[in-house]
Amino acid sequence: MKKSSIALLVGGLFLATGVAQAKEGGDQYPNGAENWYAGALPPPGTYFINYFGYYGGKLQDGSGNAVKNPANSKEARVDAFFDALRVVHVTNTQILGGNWAMHAILPIVSQSVGNLPGTVGSASKFGIGDITIDPLVITWHHSPELHTAFGFDINLPTGAYDKDDARKSIGANYYSFEPIYAVTWLPQGSWELSAKLMYNIKTKNNDSVFLGQSGKYQSGDEFHMDYLVGKKIGDWAVGVSGYYLKQITNDKFNGETVQGMNNIISTGRKGQVFAFGPSVKYTTKTGTMFVAQWQHETMVENRFQGDKLWFKLVTPL
Repeated sequence: MKKSSIALLVGGLFLATGVAQAKEGGDQYPNGAENWYAGALPPPGTYFINYFGYYGGKLQDGSGNAVKNPANSKEARVDAFFDALRVVHVTNTQILGGNWAMHAILPIVSQSVGNLPGTVGSASKFGIGDITIDPLVITWHHSPELHTAFGFDINLPTGAYDKDDARKSIGANYYSFEPIYAVTWLPQGSWELSAKLMYNIKTKNNDSVFLGQSGKYQSGDEFHMDYLVGKKIGDWAVGVSGYYLKQITNDKFNGETVQGMNNIISTGRKGQVFAFGPSVKYTTKTGTMFVAQWQHETMVENRFQGDKLWFKLVTPL
């Protein structure tokens, strides 16, 4: 593929949105990050990707209703700015007929969380989030129209974590492992359909406080996917992109399934979200790609519900 067809497979900055109380830990992968050419990595070489954006949202309970702080009847809210620096290296080495690649991501986060139940006011935190590495990415170019890729992300607990105040945590305090399969189909007529399928498996947070009790908290496994339907128009492309997440297994505390309480915590605390919105891409003659997109979240349970605004730069080094 041409270098102008730079793909963005295995994403992963930690968008720390204060979910440590809404959903113990939070998303170490920023849902919706990958869309254009999600299954088609570029030719051998080294590439730099920068993700910059904003997320704002309000906490939803297990029934999809806004969670309010009983002390002031105000809705719990998060606002976060993020910037992630990612390097991808694609080698000439062949594995199972595909090119072997690797990547690493350093996220920087500034968040403010307010009105969480059990807290007073708001609190802010700035710093490095949870770093993502992936030493094994394989990409196949089956034909000019069909491209696929496999990866295995490892998310490291490098971000700041405060077990006593979720508002000051921008790290999950656990490892997670994520097999990934991505596909891009480029049918005739300059159309593109891309999807990136992921399954996230988390280790225990051994230093957690839940409902005033210290112990070990384990968030449930999640299936999630990014998607895009778009059309190229010269050097530009426009489309609809978004993401879907569904938690598969229950959250557990000290080995027992989390039980529901007072319409704020639902049994198992299973999260879900579906998001959609417009995406615009521009590619220069030298192969640098700019992406701008907005994603609106719906059908949310046990998570924050809001909007993401992204700006992305992709360039060969």
